[in-house]
Amino acid sequence: MARHSSTPASAPESVANAASVAVRAALAQLGKPYVLGQAGPRAFDCSGLTQYAWGVAGVRIPRTSQQQARFGRAVEIRSVRPGDVVVYYGNRSHVALYVGSGRVVYAPHPGAGVRLGGLFSMPVNGVRRP
Repeated sequence: MARHSSTPASAPESVANAASVAVRAALAQLGKPYVLGQAGPRAFDCSGLTQYAWGVAGVRIPRTSQQQARFGRAVEIRSVRPGDVVVYYGNRSHVALYVGSGRVVYAPHPGAGVRLGGLFSMPVNGVRRP
């Protein structure tokens, strides 16, 4: 039987679509300043950026990097895909959003803007999939 256009999308398609929206939202913030405690739209800290991007996609994720490190489901680094939240450092003090091709978008530190970087530019603690 043919699938009708009114049939809802399957869960994997919906998740992939949300991840794509989150990636586009994060990339649209490139160059905006890092400000501790900010979650956009004018400035961001690291977890504020990932929370904002997923929020644009209609998915609520926790606010801090430590909370985001426990949210969703754990993913092996070899299975990382666009939209995944990459957690850095042993104390889980930094997060970024994987955008594909070995790159993440992140808000690095005071005095710097949101930027692209390499997936392994910092010590990876884990990967979470909202």
